Amino acid sequence: MNEKTQFDPISILSPELTIPSSQISSAIDLLQAGNTVPFIARYRKEATGGLDEEQLRTIQERHTYLVELQQRKEQVLTTIEGQGKLTKELKQKILTVSTKTDLEDLYLPYKPKRATRATKARERGLEPLAERILLQPHEGDPEKEAQTYIDIEKQIPDTQAALQGARDIVAETISERAEVRSLIRDAFLKSGVLRVEAMPDYKDKPSKYQDYYDYREHIATIASHRFLAVRRGEREQVLRARIEADEQPLIDQILSIMRYSETSPFASELSTACEYGYRRLLAPGVETDVRVELKMRSDHAAVEVFAKNLRALLMAPPLGTKPVFGLDPGLRTGCKIAAIDATGKFLENQTIYLSKSEHERNLAKEILFQLIHKHRPSAIAIGNGTGGREAESFVRNLLQEQTDQDISVVQINEAGASIYSASGLARQEYPDLDVTVRGAISIGLRLQDPLAELVKIEPKSIGVGQYQHDVHQPLLVRKLDEVVESCVNQVGVELNTASAPLLSRVAGIGASTAKKIIEYRNTHGAFLNRTQLLSVPGLGPRTFEQAAGFIRVRESPHPLDRSAVHPERYELVERIAGDLNIALTQLVGDSDLVERVDIRPYISKEVGEPTLKDILQELKKPGRDPRASYEPIQFRDDVHSISDLEIGMELRGVITNVTNFGAFVDIGVHRDGLIHISELSDQFVNDPSQVAKVGDRVTVRVLEIDLDRDRIGLTTKKSGSVHFKKPKQTSTNSKDQKKPTKRSSKINPTATKTPKNDQKLTHNPFAKLIHKN
Repeated sequence: MNEKTQFDPISILSPELTIPSSQISSAIDLLQAGNTVPFIARYRKEATGGLDEEQLRTIQERHTYLVELQQRKEQVLTTIEGQGKLTKELKQKILTVSTKTDLEDLYLPYKPKRATRATKARERGLEPLAERILLQPHEGDPEKEAQTYIDIEKQIPDTQAALQGARDIVAETISERAEVRSLIRDAFLKSGVLRVEAMPDYKDKPSKYQDYYDYREHIATIASHRFLAVRRGEREQVLRARIEADEQPLIDQILSIMRYSETSPFASELSTACEYGYRRLLAPGVETDVRVELKMRSDHAAVEVFAKNLRALLMAPPLGTKPVFGLDPGLRTGCKIAAIDATGKFLENQTIYLSKSEHERNLAKEILFQLIHKHRPSAIAIGNGTGGREAESFVRNLLQEQTDQDISVVQINEAGASIYSASGLARQEYPDLDVTVRGAISIGLRLQDPLAELVKIEPKSIGVGQYQHDVHQPLLVRKLDEVVESCVNQVGVELNTASAPLLSRVAGIGASTAKKIIEYRNTHGAFLNRTQLLSVPGLGPRTFEQAAGFIRVRESPHPLDRSAVHPERYELVERIAGDLNIALTQLVGDSDLVERVDIRPYISKEVGEPTLKDILQELKKPGRDPRASYEPIQFRDDVHSISDLEIGMELRGVITNVTNFGAFVDIGVHRDGLIHISELSDQFVNDPSQVAKVGDRVTVRVLEIDLDRDRIGLTTKKSGSVHFKKPKQTSTNSKDQKKPTKRSSKINPTATKTPKNDQKLTHNPFAKLIHKN
């Protein structure tokens, strides 16, 4: 078979991705040669025509899919050919099919299967009768023809048994026709409706899924988070769901494909077989296929949301190389304070208790004041867990009373800190410290450099996505790893201070090589330059090529070792400096001198205009951190818990999570409030990520408060007014004595798009319990 040599994925990818075939070909060649995506995107722009990381990863993913599809085609062709059933027409269909689903549809009739009613009927010799039904002849009598198949030994006692067996064969044949399956699948996807209801035991019970107890939505428009919510409800046996489609029009279309003829004496047999095949074989099988496709679609959407949030979090502004305190709040076990120097080195720790006892509070003040006086931190990072706001108030009051030092007090999202502090990595880094002290250190380091600290935690444990535990885990892990790799290489890594987890994310390095670098650094001391990396056992020229441009050695005597200029271009930059009659050290960092450089004489086959422009940009500000400058957020001093909130209250907050249905905001009350998508802007918003990202500072107003469900509704709209609603009240023994049950009723849970045909798009905008893990 010569199909393999004819396979040309580039001719498929180029029109699909609207990228010239030459660029795709170069990108695939570089990827297959073992180059990493960050390296290709940054240092091989001439070869790829300047393709960015996202384009390169799309090419990589789609090329892999097409190669796997081709390999599967060859397996299918070989199998069918071995059965002696490969026709020229079937072979052509298989070779031209463009998706794995369509390929499996073509292969289905030839695929080995377990015993079915149809296979048993074939074994009893009823296939010729089934073929008569499929042919729809204009002569003959089904009853008379069926009589010739009566055979007690074959368990065909009468004509009805014979016709039933033949209809079973016809039903299976119809259900395995590729064009029929494609028709039904498309119909389900385009016009099918997901119907959801509560399981009998939950019909009268409240739960986090109660908005789905009687729910309908078109498959074509269902949002990923709602489908994943329904799936989770099914898994927890609270909900049951099915996909419905208008049955009769589909059966009519199938009959048309099967060349149904009303004038044929076999017409009723075909019609009966078709109805049975649709209801018992096709519809359940296609519903499963559609559910799988919806799950994949929802998984991809959820993973994209997580990826955007993670990127924003990792690229959050760092405080930088300044001494800090990390404070892990605790009520019963006390607040753990960790002092950290400007380089991120742990110095010492103390525990203070903020109980109501005046003695303990005074002792806490004395301990904290002495620590501040000793280490003089620039900022104190306080975890936002239970007791965080109380600890923040305590620290702020102390600073006002007892010190004139300019110290920032910052609330830090501590999601994942407890996971890190109990991990093997944390035990290696701080073997002699308690888990809670490690948590305090992590909180402080997150303020200094969020990226360097967060890479120590499994990305999905950071908690900035939706349904991260429900989506396909390999897809999630791969995507989040790509985001972490991209962020680390975009920022660059200081070789002499980076942890093993951070180094492992540098292009080309990986976990084992990172460990070897750390061991070499511990044995031989700080690296003096980039080239010294080649002395690390097991780190060869290939790894050095991929990683060197993303590594920084700030104390190196060579000025370019502190920049993103790749060592392979050092000679070129030295030539540029020589042509200007200045020393290399004069050129690096001098924007005026760099502006005088004419790049045209330096353009060559290996180095084009894109690379030269990147080099000059880097020379202006070598090693510049692409992250924004740090800007602290300060919450209202009079608001510490949900009970302190009032309808209409205006607050400052920071976005902690963006989902498809809105954004969650930390307003300093230990419970993030939700800005529903309909409240994100005065303009229509289709995608919350268009107007909000993790880390954004926002001013919000309180729309709704639900104390019973511990939920807060917020708005960032500038127009309109907040509608006040009188709280519900319940009577007590006294007629005049009344007790409010809630501060407000919940938000009207309306969706952004009104469905047709009584489609119900109801979902709870407060549904954090479902939508945020």
